[in-house]
Parts: sequence; C-alpha cells; structure tokens
Amino acid sequence: MKHLTKSELAMRGPLELAYIGDCVYELYFREREVSASPAKVGAHHTAVVAFVSAPAQARAVAALLPTLSESERAAFNRGRNVSHKSIPHGASDEEYRAATGLECLIGWLWLGGERERALELCAESERIISAQSL
Repeated sequence: MKHLTKSELAMRGPLELAYIGDCVYELYFREREVSASPAKVGAHHTAVVAFVSAPAQARAVAALLPTLSESERAAFNRGRNVSHKSIPHGASDEEYRAATGLECLIGWLWLGGERERALELCAESERIISAQSL
C-alpha cells in the first residue's frame, strides 16, 4: 500500500485520519486479546472496550503527550481540536476530544508509513491503561 506524503497527509481532514487511527488502534487490541487466550466473543469485546473507550484513550494520551515529537503533537492537536456534534455516553467532551486526537495521531502515523511508531504508541497505551487499572 502506498504511503501518503506529508503534503498529502496535510490535505486529509482530522476526522479522516482519526477514522483510520480508530481502526488501527482497535485492531491492535482485538488482535492482542484474541491471541492471548480463547474465549467467547463477548468476553473478548468486554476486555477490548477497557482499552478503546474514550476515557481510557484520554488517560493514555495524557501520559503519552510528553513523549511525542513536535510533529506528532501537531497531528494529535488536529484531532483534539475537532468539534463533535455528539459525545458517547460515559465520556466527557474533554475525554472524547483527547481520544479523537489520539486516533488522529495513530492514523497520521499509519498513513504516513510510520506504522512501527503507530504500533509502539498502541503498545505504550496498553501499558499505561493496564497500570492504571491495577
């Protein structure tokens, strides 16, 4: 698959990037869950939601922000600054905006060919969320 150039990425809307980032982020956690042990799909879903919910993503990105490069932070801010017409139950506006920012960043990295970095941030998010759940 062809990776997008920086100028092509700049022409993509933040919600387009978040759309891809959401897919990558959720697939990362679904694959980890299914690979870990056999279970019914409902049990897998419950386990994955603990990582992919807006509140969990917001907690992860709060810890990740100091580690991001300037360009990564700019990609995050593009997504975070998008206004939303509706917010899912169980999430505040601030949490949802932070989650959208994280998804935008993951999508930006993924489409820009920095897939290893995108997966690294997913793995770090997993570590952060798991540590906070203890």
